[in-house]
Amino acid sequence: MGTGASRNSDSSHGNDGSERGGEDHSGGQLYVSLRMENYKLNGDIIPHVFGSVPLIGSWDSSKALAMERESTSMWILSFVVPPNHETLDFKFLLKPKYANTPCIVEEGSNRLLSGGILQGDTRMAAFRVDTESDDLLEYRVFVEADRVSPFDLAASWRAYQENLEPSTVRGIPDVSINAAPEVGFESGSSASLELDLEHYVVPAPAAFANSGLVYAANFTETPRSLTCAGTFSNSESPSSASHSHNTAGVSTDRTATRKEMEVIVPDPSKINPTSGMVESKSVGTFSPFQRQDSHRGLFVDRGVGSPRLAKSVSASTFATSLKLDSDSKKNAIPEAAGAVAAAAVADRMLGPKEDRHLAIVLVGLPARGKTFTAAKLTRYLRWLGHETKHFNVGKYRRLKHGTNQTADFFRADNPEGMEARNEVAALAMEDMISWMQEGGQVGIFDATNSTSKRRNMLMKMAEGNCKIIFLETLCNDRSIIERNIRLKIQQSPDYAEEQDFEAGLEDFKSRLANYEKVYEPVEEGSYIKMIDMASGQGGQIQVNNISGYLPGRIVFFLVNTHLTPRPILLTRHGQSRDNVRGRIGGDTVISEAGELYSKKLANFVEKRLKSERTASIWTSTLQRTILTASPIVGFPKIQWRALDEINAGVCDGMTYEEIKKNMPEEYESRKKDKLRYRYPRGESYLDVIQRLEPVIIELERQRSPVVVISHQAVLRALYAYFADRPLKEIPHIEVPLHTIIEIQMGVTGVQEKRYKLMD
Repeated sequence: MGTGASRNSDSSHGNDGSERGGEDHSGGQLYVSLRMENYKLNGDIIPHVFGSVPLIGSWDSSKALAMERESTSMWILSFVVPPNHETLDFKFLLKPKYANTPCIVEEGSNRLLSGGILQGDTRMAAFRVDTESDDLLEYRVFVEADRVSPFDLAASWRAYQENLEPSTVRGIPDVSINAAPEVGFESGSSASLELDLEHYVVPAPAAFANSGLVYAANFTETPRSLTCAGTFSNSESPSSASHSHNTAGVSTDRTATRKEMEVIVPDPSKINPTSGMVESKSVGTFSPFQRQDSHRGLFVDRGVGSPRLAKSVSASTFATSLKLDSDSKKNAIPEAAGAVAAAAVADRMLGPKEDRHLAIVLVGLPARGKTFTAAKLTRYLRWLGHETKHFNVGKYRRLKHGTNQTADFFRADNPEGMEARNEVAALAMEDMISWMQEGGQVGIFDATNSTSKRRNMLMKMAEGNCKIIFLETLCNDRSIIERNIRLKIQQSPDYAEEQDFEAGLEDFKSRLANYEKVYEPVEEGSYIKMIDMASGQGGQIQVNNISGYLPGRIVFFLVNTHLTPRPILLTRHGQSRDNVRGRIGGDTVISEAGELYSKKLANFVEKRLKSERTASIWTSTLQRTILTASPIVGFPKIQWRALDEINAGVCDGMTYEEIKKNMPEEYESRKKDKLRYRYPRGESYLDVIQRLEPVIIELERQRSPVVVISHQAVLRALYAYFADRPLKEIPHIEVPLHTIIEIQMGVTGVQEKRYKLMD
């Protein structure tokens, strides 16, 4: 036994004596790790090990050592072999989680481990679950052995005593010695929920802007130069608060040549997703992946990819087909991940040159979703760190001329009305340009801008100040238009004093007819046309003379947005063992309370989404989220590495008190600026936001409910996107354990509801 550590042929390569340069091992001890892997086994059956000295010293199955769960499919038992017992005689067995019987002992003869080398057939362990059947349940077996110094063992044992579960000390897993059996959590009845889920509703934070049905224009920029009396004022509203961390500008490229691209968005109802497919989205390459409940899937990694470009009949027009057939769907890189990866490269290459200001000028008839689109785009760009504000001309008009204007005010042959409307448009444009000169980057100019004369006025004002991109929304679906008109009457301040709904409806339709008489589609300058995109059932986007990193990112975002109502449920994993100990990071399993929450969450999802069979469950790749999701059945589960908790670097596994004591400078730096503070060899909140952009794009693309089970820092960032919270507030947003945040997305904007299932 004087040679160095060795491993069987199926395990990782170990170091032998020659590789260690003849190092003396007389003071070392053999450290062995046994691993068993099975993707199909559920969590109610626990692998055990029993055998002769020094493992147990008894072949009594009731005294077998339980293996610890290392991941969803892998179990591990690690131990130190005394120098006088370097030959081990043992077997694997399976036991129910909450009972000692029945036990299933592996088939075949005893296993013999001598000097760290497993003798005989080492690859598989077979168990006969049904004595009347020839079917065997098989595990893959891995054995790792190494010679460890007493100093490493002592450090590892101290860590084990402090942490009460395996961690890592000097690269060596902690010793697991006869771990106490887990206590079964409360009975199934305690995990059930009330029939009425409203019983669990708790108040949402007051800071959530759209907690009820509201008019989106009310949350736009407050005019600097106007008050209700029409006098000058410098007041600012909370909605105009600065969103810091300006990261990019816009392109100065402008060519006279007309360049147009048409993006065809297919009808999702005609795309048949592969049944039983599980996707895991991350950073790297493709690799096969399986999950626990016998569903095969694909581990899809983030890479640089793009849709196929097919040249159209016109030499100056390209059609980008996003239609996914069965073959391409199976192996396609997610559009969001590919585009964001490409954008990241463009950001590094082109970002410093894009130092001009950008104005996105909305164009379209009333009731076409302009303000809704503007609000979503504003929220997205702010979340990415671009200084962005939404200027709504209708808000200026109401402050300047009141809310009691009839349809006649909007007639093209009403010179007073035309002059008044052009005046407030000019005031809004001047305010936007002034704001840009003070450091603003992207202004969203929200108005009908329905004639070329109005648009030419705006372009002349913008010369030398900002680049204009027109964003035109076109809708030919009469049912959608009618729905939007009715929402307008219900929500717009223009009709707040109108008691007769039908009278208001008739007036608005007359206003709409006045606009339709003089409407001129955009043909000038740089523009993006969104055609029939609101329904979520296909549509087109036409792009002309668009170049640069940020405009390209805006186009990609718009391609993936729609108005289909659906809920997004955000929740942290069930309480983990590191949560109990106050340690950050790590990859621990969930506690007893966490297991109870996982069952309550499954019950909640079943009740809340019982009629939504197309919903999906998204988790991180860390086991505490995967274990929390495991009781949920009937929905596809997708793992995103982008949803992993913020990387705490060298502080991973520490408590904040330990950081304060051992790394006081890091502790103070984090305390001063939690948003930008980056853990040594780890991440900052801003880093987390950047890696979450593919997740946001995919959430916008989804037309069915999504349950996101993730971590505190990640959910803070996601929540800030939907709630339009300033970046500086993200590290301080409250996301408690065992609480579900329901974000309802639809034509009325974003609303929030919270459910607290347990303390």
